[in-house]
Amino acid sequence: MAARILANIIIMGSGIMVRAFAQAYRQALTNASKNGVAQEAVQNIKRASKTMTEAEARQVLGVAEHSSWEDVLQKYDNLFESNAKNGSFYLQSKVHRAKECLESLYQSKTEGPN
Repeated sequence: MAARILANIIIMGSGIMVRAFAQAYRQALTNASKNGVAQEAVQNIKRASKTMTEAEARQVLGVAEHSSWEDVLQKYDNLFESNAKNGSFYLQSKVHRAKECLESLYQSKTEGPN
């Protein structure tokens, strides 16, 4: 009989704790959104991701804003291969990231607004 009462108390207590934790978590989320903490955290994550800007990508590949996608690919191939031969993996990865950055821009330009 005592074991049964003890088990019921433990089950009820854990249920109360779970509900209290869920309510506290919801309140913390509400407070974070009011204070702008959530937006600040997202901005910090974006800053930490170190994505390449369009200007930096164009500078790495040596192409102008009005260059065609074929020009970008030609520059990419030349730089990527020359860095592969000379063994500079860092520069090779920079060239690749620049191409990826510009590729997304050129794809969005060809798709146009929906």
